[in-house]
Amino acid sequence: MMKPNYGGSMTGLITIQSKYSVKETIDRLVQIVESKEMTVFARIDHAANAEKQGMQMRPTELVVFGNPKVGTFIMQDKQTSGIDLPLKALAWQDESGKVWLTHNDSKWLLNRHDLSVQVGPIIIKIEDAMNSLTALAAN
Repeated sequence: MMKPNYGGSMTGLITIQSKYSVKETIDRLVQIVESKEMTVFARIDHAANAEKQGMQMRPTELVVFGNPKVGTFIMQDKQTSGIDLPLKALAWQDESGKVWLTHNDSKWLLNRHDLSVQVGPIIIKIEDAMNSLTALAAN
C-alpha cells in the first residue's frame, strides 16, 4: 500500500516573524500552550547559557511542549520520532533585530520517520495546531 504524501517544507522548518521580543514571544507561547492544557517540559534560554560561558549570542529561546498521550501514540508507531518529540518552538533575533519563531514542520516528520498511514491524520492536526499556536504567539 502506497503512503500518501502530505507535503511539508523542504527543510523541515516553518518560520514566521514575531512582532514581539524573543522573551515575550516565548512567554506568549507558553501561556497559550498551558491554556490548551498541554505540558511545557522545558524552556531554554540559549543566550543566557552562552553568557554563562563568556560568549555572546543574540536572544534565542526554545520551549519544549506537547501532549504526552499524542506523542506516545506517535512514538509507538516509530520510536525514532522521539528525537523530534515533544514539540519545540524556537524564538530568535536576527542580526537586523527582527524576531522569528521557528518550529518543525510536522508533515516533514512523516517522511523523516517513515510513520504509518494511521499517524498521518494526527500529524496534520498537530501541524494545524502548531501553525495556530505560533501565529497567536507571534501576532
